[in-house]
Amino acid sequence: MKRDNLLLPERHALILKQLNQEGRVLAALLARELNVTEDTIRRDLRDMAAAGLCQKVYGGAVRMPAAPESGTLVQRMERHQSDKSRLAAAAATLVPAGGTIFLDAGSSNLAIAEALPQVPLTVLTNAPSIAARLLDKPHIDLVMIGGRIKQSLGGSVGATALRELELMHPDLYFIGACGVDLHAGVTAIDFEEAEFKRRLSAQSKATAVVATASKIGAVASYRVLAIPQLTHLIVEADTNEDVAEAYALAGTRLLRAEA
Repeated sequence: MKRDNLLLPERHALILKQLNQEGRVLAALLARELNVTEDTIRRDLRDMAAAGLCQKVYGGAVRMPAAPESGTLVQRMERHQSDKSRLAAAAATLVPAGGTIFLDAGSSNLAIAEALPQVPLTVLTNAPSIAARLLDKPHIDLVMIGGRIKQSLGGSVGATALRELELMHPDLYFIGACGVDLHAGVTAIDFEEAEFKRRLSAQSKATAVVATASKIGAVASYRVLAIPQLTHLIVEADTNEDVAEAYALAGTRLLRAEA
């Protein structure tokens, strides 16, 4: 197929082919390749995203992600429980004795709460389920931030929670992520949640994400941060070597769970 003077359906078909082969497309490169303006390509990608053919991200588009987990926080915790427990054990090795960490709402973070080491520690959270798991831990100084609970998320992410964040500068922030993609970065399904996570990441000394296999390569609607901004990425033991190396080369420190 000749790559200039294409009709609209032909252009969309070519873009979709590249998406399926490579997992992503960049608007600037497509514009040069197809001899059209970037505005034309951006319109194409918007139309294709509206039709459910791709997920539009900054600078281009990626393949449609796997559907994010649904249900309450506790229900999500029950899925892939053994995988999340192994990942949580690896994540817990990053926790500094005597330090301050933030666990936001997320089923993997609920597992981390259960795996925390028996050392003096301050834990900040916006998730009642996580706070409840830590109430009987005398070595933990527990701080709950509040406001209205968004039940679909299992935590507070609104105006009250954002105001309270201004006082917090954790040593380590564990981000509950819906997707972790090399090009799209760490993403969230909810707009307010993504803003909450961005603010908190900017105020934390280090950030970490636990990613089950289903989250690697998945892209949700709203970007939280790019992979190079992520301090630690904790993945499953059998994560493909090439995939793992690509994330490490992007600038994050990779930590594998034990098999």
